[in-house]
Amino acid sequence: MRHIDVFNGDADGLCALHQLRLAQPVQSELVTGVKRDIKLLDRVAAGPHDRVTVLDISLDSNRSALMRLLDAGARVEYFDHHHAGDVPQSANLVAHIDLAADVCTSILVDRHLKGQHRLWAITAAFGDNLAASARALAASEGLGDVQIEELARLGTCLNYNGYGDNLEDLYFHPQQLYFEIKPYTNPLVFITESSAFRKLEAGLLADTALADSLRSVFDDAHCAAYVLPDAPWARRVSGVLANRLANEHVTRAHAVLTMNQYGDFTVSVRAPLVNPQGADVLCLKFATGGGRRGAAGINRLPASELAIFLADFRAQFGQR
Repeated sequence: MRHIDVFNGDADGLCALHQLRLAQPVQSELVTGVKRDIKLLDRVAAGPHDRVTVLDISLDSNRSALMRLLDAGARVEYFDHHHAGDVPQSANLVAHIDLAADVCTSILVDRHLKGQHRLWAITAAFGDNLAASARALAASEGLGDVQIEELARLGTCLNYNGYGDNLEDLYFHPQQLYFEIKPYTNPLVFITESSAFRKLEAGLLADTALADSLRSVFDDAHCAAYVLPDAPWARRVSGVLANRLANEHVTRAHAVLTMNQYGDFTVSVRAPLVNPQGADVLCLKFATGGGRRGAAGINRLPASELAIFLADFRAQFGQR
C-alpha cells in the first residue's frame, strides 16, 4: 500500500502533517508547494491500494482531482478549514472539515489525535493568526508566558516561509522544512537547536524592516490597503504583514497586494479580528480567490481588476 501525504506549505499544513505522522508514522510520498499552490491533488495519481491524506487545502479547489482519486478507488482522508462547498459522499472519503473562524487544520488534527502533540497545534494556530485559539490550547497544557511567546515566534516563522510566487522565493522548500522539524516531538526544542529556525527568523526580521517603510494606498477606521513591490522580500513578508496589521488594528480589515513579475497582484485579505467574517466572500468573487472567513486571498489578480477589487474590498468591510 502506498501512502501519499498532500499538505499546504505554510505553518498549518506543516504542523498538521507533523502531528499526524508523529502519532501515526508511515513511509509516505510528499506533495506540497508554496502556500498559494493549493491545487495539489492535480499532481496525485492513486488507485485502489493507495491511501491519500490531504491537509490544509480547499476541498472545493481540488474537487475534480478528489473525485478522480475516489473514482479510481483510492482511500482519502481530508483535514481542512477552508471553503469546501458540498463534501462528496463516498465510502472512500473520510472528511474532517470545519469552517469555523477560530480553527485551523492543525487544530482539527489535534482533535483527531486527542491532543497527543498539542504544542505543534499551538504553533500552527499562532502561524495562522489564531492567537486566541492558540492561547486557549496553551492554557490547557499549562504553558507559561515565555513558552507561549516562543511558540508564537516559531509559528510566525514557519508561516513566513510559505509565502512566495515560486519555490525560489522561499528560504526552504516546504518539504525540506518538514524534514527539518520531523525529528522533534517538542517545538520548543526545535527552536533551541535548529539552524533552520535561526535562518528563518533572521530573514523575517530583515524583510519586516523593509516593510516598515511602506505606506497604505488608503486607510480609514474600517479598512486599509497596502501595495508591495515585485521583489522576493515583499512576497515573503506579505502574509506576516497582513497578520501584523490585523493584530494592531483589530476593528479594521486589511488587504496586502504584492505585485508579481507580470504586473498583476497576489492578494492577502484579513477581516477585522473583532468580527472575522467576509474575507472568503470577497476573494471568491475573483477567479483565483479562496480561503476562509477571517483570512483569504487571491492568487493572481489582474492589474485590470485592481480598481474593482479595491472597490469591492471597501464595500465588503466599509461602514454600512
